[in-house]
Amino acid sequence: MHLKWILILALALLEVLYLDGGVAAEWNGYMEMATAGPDLGQQLAAHLAPSTPPEVQVEAARAVIRRLVGPKSAKRFQVEVDKDLELRSFKITKLDNGRILLTGWDGVCACKAFHHYLKYYLNKDVDWFKMRIELPDNLRLPNATVVSISASPIIYHQNVCTWSYSFAWWSFQQWRRHLDWMALMGINLSIAPIQEAIWVEVYTEMGLSKEEIDDHLAGPAFQAWQRMGNIRGWAGPLKPEWRQFQLLLQQEILSAQRNLGMSVALPAFAGHVPRALSRLHPNTSFTDVQRWNQFPDRYCCGLFVEPTEPLFHQIATTFLQSVVTIYGSNHIFFCDPFNELEPPVAKPEYMRSTAAAIHNSMTAVDPEAIWLLQGWMFVKNPFWTPDMAEAFLTAVPRGRILVLDLQSEQFPQYELTHSYFGQPFIWCMLHNFGGTLGMFGSAKLINSGIEAARSMPNSSIVGTGITPEGIGQNYVVYSLTLERGWSRNSIDLDSWFRHFTVTRYGVKDESLAKAWLLLKNSVYSFHGLQKMRGQYVVTRRPSFNHDPFTWYNASDVLEAWHLLLSARVIIPLEDDRYDVYEHDLVDITRQFLQITADQLYVNLKSSFRKRQLPRFEFLSTRLLQLFDDLELILSSGRNFLLGNWLEQAKQVAPHPEDRKSFEFNARNQITAWGPNGQILDYACKQWSGLVKDYYKPRWSLFFDDVNVALHSQRPFNGSAFKQKVSQRIELPFSNKTDIYPTDPVENVWFISHTIFERWMGYTRDSLYLHNNRLSVPRKPAVE
Repeated sequence: MHLKWILILALALLEVLYLDGGVAAEWNGYMEMATAGPDLGQQLAAHLAPSTPPEVQVEAARAVIRRLVGPKSAKRFQVEVDKDLELRSFKITKLDNGRILLTGWDGVCACKAFHHYLKYYLNKDVDWFKMRIELPDNLRLPNATVVSISASPIIYHQNVCTWSYSFAWWSFQQWRRHLDWMALMGINLSIAPIQEAIWVEVYTEMGLSKEEIDDHLAGPAFQAWQRMGNIRGWAGPLKPEWRQFQLLLQQEILSAQRNLGMSVALPAFAGHVPRALSRLHPNTSFTDVQRWNQFPDRYCCGLFVEPTEPLFHQIATTFLQSVVTIYGSNHIFFCDPFNELEPPVAKPEYMRSTAAAIHNSMTAVDPEAIWLLQGWMFVKNPFWTPDMAEAFLTAVPRGRILVLDLQSEQFPQYELTHSYFGQPFIWCMLHNFGGTLGMFGSAKLINSGIEAARSMPNSSIVGTGITPEGIGQNYVVYSLTLERGWSRNSIDLDSWFRHFTVTRYGVKDESLAKAWLLLKNSVYSFHGLQKMRGQYVVTRRPSFNHDPFTWYNASDVLEAWHLLLSARVIIPLEDDRYDVYEHDLVDITRQFLQITADQLYVNLKSSFRKRQLPRFEFLSTRLLQLFDDLELILSSGRNFLLGNWLEQAKQVAPHPEDRKSFEFNARNQITAWGPNGQILDYACKQWSGLVKDYYKPRWSLFFDDVNVALHSQRPFNGSAFKQKVSQRIELPFSNKTDIYPTDPVENVWFISHTIFERWMGYTRDSLYLHNNRLSVPRKPAVE
C-alpha cells in the first residue's frame, strides 16, 4: 500500500477514535483532505474499487482471455494483479518461456493489457459483435515491453436508457460477452439499475395494493423512463417472475463485474412514487410530476415526494438498505430527480435543500456514499441558471457528487458550470439516441474535447466515458473514445484509422485505409449544434416538413463503398474477418441509400411545390425502389434483422401467455413509442422487416394521397394523412405478430454490388439529376 494511503487511513482512524461526529464526520473530513490535491480522480477510483481479492481478479481476467482466444491459446498468456503498480495501469513483458506476462493494477487493467497486445502487436481486435479471436498454433508471439497508466482514473460506460434500448432482452450469455468487452476496453465504472422487485417489496410493506403497484411499473421495454419518473404504467404490468429474473440477472452481472475489479453504481431514491401513495400519507407534501412528451394522464404524472419530507427519508433509507443487502455496494449510488423534468420550485434555497436531503438519505445507509448524477438535466434547460446549478451542486461536500457530463462531445456542461463548481465530473460521449442507425460521429471533437477538458484551468475532470442510449452501431467512434480516454496524449487520427482497418480486416491495404479515411473525413467529421437523433427520411413519418441535411460530401461515402466492394478478394476468411467485412458492407450500403433517400426527398418537395406531376411520380417510384433495396441489403446482415429483437423479447417472457405482451413492448418501443405515438420513431431502426412492413407502407400511402391531390389540383391535407397513417400503419404495427427471419440471406457482396450498379445507373437519368444536391463522381469500375 502506498505511503499516502497509509497516512490517510491512519488519520481517518484517529478521527474515528478521538473526534466527535462518528463515521459520517470522519468520512467528510477525509474527503475534504483527499480532494484538495490534483489527484482527485485517483482517490475516487481507489475508494470505489471493490475489495475483491487479487487472486479472484486474476482468475476472472484469465477467464476473459480463455473466452476470447480459446483455452489452448490462453495458456500462452500469464496474468498478474499487482496493487503496487501505479493506480489504473498495466505492464506487458515477454517471459523467458515465451509467454506474455500481463500485469494490471486490477483485473480490468490486466484485460486492457491483453487488448493492447492483441491490437498493437498481433493486429487483431474485437467489437460488440466480434468477441472471438483466432490465434494460429504456430504464431510466434512478438516481444513487448509496455508500461501504460490510464490518464482517466475512471472510465465509464452505460446510459440509464441503454438498459431499455439495447439490453432489455439480454440473457447472461449476452451480458458475459459485453462484460468481457468492457474489461478489454479498460472500463471500470458502470451502473446496475434493476430495482423493480425491491420496489414491490417496499411499496407492499407501505400498504399499497398489487393493483396500485402494477399501475405504476412500466413494461419491460420502458422501465428506464419509469425509473426516472417520466412515465408510469405504460405497457405493463410486470409479472413477479420477470421481476425475479431481472434481480437474479443483476446479481450475476454484478458478481462478474466485481470479480474483474469493476465498480458499479446502484440505484438510490430520487423521490418519484406511485400516485396511490398520497392515499396512505395525506399529510405529506407531494408534487405532481410534469407531463413528459404528452403522455396521457393514465401513463404520466406520478408523484414527487419533497426530499425534505420525513417520508422521503423513510422511503429512501428503506429502499437503499434493501439495495445494498441484495446487491452489495461500491459506495456509489445514482439517481436523477429532475431528468427531463422541471423542478417544482425555482429557488436556489429549494435546490440546495433538495440536493442535501437526497445525499443525506444515501449517507444514512452508507456514510461513504458518493452520488453519481447525470448532467443531462442541465443541457439546454433555461431553468438551470448558474445560481440554481451552483446551489444544487454545492449542497453536497466536494467529492461526494460525481457528475456524468453526458454529451460532452456536443453540449459540454462543465464549461457552463465552471467545472461543476468543483465537483468531479466525467467527460462523456453520448453520440447515439434511441439506438438508431446511421453512420455518424465527431472524431476530431472527441480527440480535442477530452484534451480541452483536462487542460482547462481548475478542471475537476476525473475520467472519460461513453454514454450511448443504444449500442450496436458506429463502433469505430466508441473504440476511439475509449482509447483516447486511456491515453494522455492526443491521437493521430489518420494513423489511428489506418490501423483500425488493419486490425478489423486482417490485411494491410491502401484501398481499405483510404475507405476509412474517407469516412473519417465525412460521416465521422460532424461538428455542429443540430440535434442528431437518427431520424432520417427513410425512418420518419412522411410529410413535406422535413429538412434533411448533411455535413459532408455524399460522394465520399460512394467512393468508400466502392473501395470496400473492390476489397472482397483480399479479405481473409479466417478469424471471422469476412463476417466483419460483410457487416461493414451492409452498413455502408445502407448509409448510401439513406443519403440518397434524403436527396430524393428534397427533389420530391421541389416537384410537389412546382406541381411537376411526371417528375413527382418518377421520383416517388425511385424512392419506393430504394426501400426495396434497403430491405434487401439489411436482410443480408445478421445484425440488421427485426426478427432478432422480437424473438429475444418473446424468449425471455416468463410464460407463453406473456409473449404477446413482450412482443408488443418490443414493437412499440421502436415505432410508436407510446399509446398514441408520443415519441414516434425516436428509437427507429433501419432493420429488415421494419423497412418492408412499416417504413415503406407509410411512404406508399403518402404518395397515394399526394398523387390524388396533384391530379385533382387540390391542396394536400397533411393533417388528414397523419390521422390515416397513424391508424392504418403506425399504431397497428405494435399489435401485430408476424414472424421475421433471425438468419440473414446469403451473398452480401452480390446484393451490395447489384444495388451499387443500379443506383449508379439511376444517377445518369436527367429526371433524377435535375436539382439533385447529391454529388456523384465518375463511375468507378468494380471488380
